[in-house]
Amino acid sequence: MFKGHPKGLFVAFFANMGERFGFYTMISIFVLFMQAKYGMSAAAAGSMYATFLVGVYIFPLLGGFLADRYLGYGRTISLGIIIMFIGYVMLVLPTAMNTGFPLIVAALAVVALGTGLFKGNLQALVGNLYDDPKYAGMRDRAFNIFYMGINIGAMFAPSASMAVCNWIMGKSHFVYDARIPALANDFLKGKLADIASYLTIAQGQDPSVTADTLRGFSETYINALSKSYHYAFGVACISLIISMAIFWAFRKHYKTAAMSVRQKAKSEALKSQVVELTREQTRERLVALGLVFFVVIFFWMAFHQSAVTLTYFARDYTVPSVSKATNLWFDLTGLLPVFLSALGLVFLVRKASGSLARILGGGAFVGFGVLAYLRYSGYDAVNPFQPQMFQHFNPFFIVVLTPIVIGIFGWLNRKGKEPTAPRKIGIGMLMTAVAYAILIVASIGLLSPKALGGLVAPAGSQVSVYWLISTYFMLTIAELLLSPIGISFVSRVAPPKYKGLMQGGWFAATAVGNSLVGVTAWFWERLPLWAVWAILAGACILSAAFIFSIMKRLERVARA
Repeated sequence: MFKGHPKGLFVAFFANMGERFGFYTMISIFVLFMQAKYGMSAAAAGSMYATFLVGVYIFPLLGGFLADRYLGYGRTISLGIIIMFIGYVMLVLPTAMNTGFPLIVAALAVVALGTGLFKGNLQALVGNLYDDPKYAGMRDRAFNIFYMGINIGAMFAPSASMAVCNWIMGKSHFVYDARIPALANDFLKGKLADIASYLTIAQGQDPSVTADTLRGFSETYINALSKSYHYAFGVACISLIISMAIFWAFRKHYKTAAMSVRQKAKSEALKSQVVELTREQTRERLVALGLVFFVVIFFWMAFHQSAVTLTYFARDYTVPSVSKATNLWFDLTGLLPVFLSALGLVFLVRKASGSLARILGGGAFVGFGVLAYLRYSGYDAVNPFQPQMFQHFNPFFIVVLTPIVIGIFGWLNRKGKEPTAPRKIGIGMLMTAVAYAILIVASIGLLSPKALGGLVAPAGSQVSVYWLISTYFMLTIAELLLSPIGISFVSRVAPPKYKGLMQGGWFAATAVGNSLVGVTAWFWERLPLWAVWAILAGACILSAAFIFSIMKRLERVARA
């Protein structure tokens, strides 16, 4: 899978992994933080999250413009890392309940700007590595590998945020309870009708709490939880330092790819590499990219529900604890050994494996199997988890499935049957619709969010975790067919003078999709659950129909 690729790919792989680890640590708890600390409704928190993501994905247009015309890709990426670091430092600064909101807004704006300078240009840099005819045939697979780096970082993010949150909460002698933030905020606002039930829950945290001290408990608990979220944001600062070190230390491996066309044109040694397109060729490519951008808007609208409506569903409608066997899914220190043991077994029985590979595979099978068993045997009969833990399933599945997907498409390529990039995108849209069809079935008969009034569903109305796990599995398959392939398509088709800008255009489409995440959050409190998921599934089906209707045009441009 990794053989034959330029070394610059792996520099970008690890630099991006560190940055994404910090970003997704913050994202995994964002709406939970805003609702707990500021008492926001689900719609308001979702809208703020969507607005932030719009900034994150619209600023790559600025980043691409600066890189294409002035700074080049490497310098713009470095500037983005520095600005992101400043923004995350601002997020770490703890403030009391219902205070510090302007600082949060300013921090998010700074993070969004820095991310915009970083993301698109790093992808443009990777694409430039594969303009060399020696590597051109591996472009799609390269972006699958690059994308796996993103998701290795994202995979550990929810566990990191939960570990930090539990540590800080424990120092205040509290444990996380998903019911308390909404109850505490309603009580402090004088909106809570059933105070007796809330008092019982509070006494589970501190038996000394009485009706007279319930206000003090509420403020103390929310402040401790908010502080834990602030400290979790600090993970991003550490991971960015690592990303900076990697990107700067190994710049010799991507030096030429970090240059824009304008910079190459000024170099006697490199100006021969500059490709000039006619006005008609440029126009045709830009139109094709615009059509793809339109389609993927609806994928991102559906996909980025993970931090909003899917997190709400995890918190309010899904059981908050699991058995020993199921807990393996939620504990990476148990799940990863299971995966690595299974991988070792594959190398052990695989016919193409050499003797050394079989020995190592057998050792991994036994060694990691023992580690998994020891971890499993230490679980309790009932194991609670926090809602954001569902967010590690998508990156975990990315890491597991990427080698399989690359293998399947490599096999199809050798047979001359590999689908084109636009066709993969269309199939990905259909798979996204299937993911939300699963949730439609799961939601039949459940109370609407409006009927719950912002509280957690009664225990008898909570569903199995496997509904959401299955949804994330299908979303991951869709993502592998769409996102890295789409990025690869942009890097191949974009006119050379606009490579950074067109990667920014990809993210601008993502920004529009993210703005629609807020619209879905608005529907959350107004429609039955099944109807919310049906809107997302329907949008993806219509988008798939559209891209298949223009498939020949897109495939013609991709071949040019």
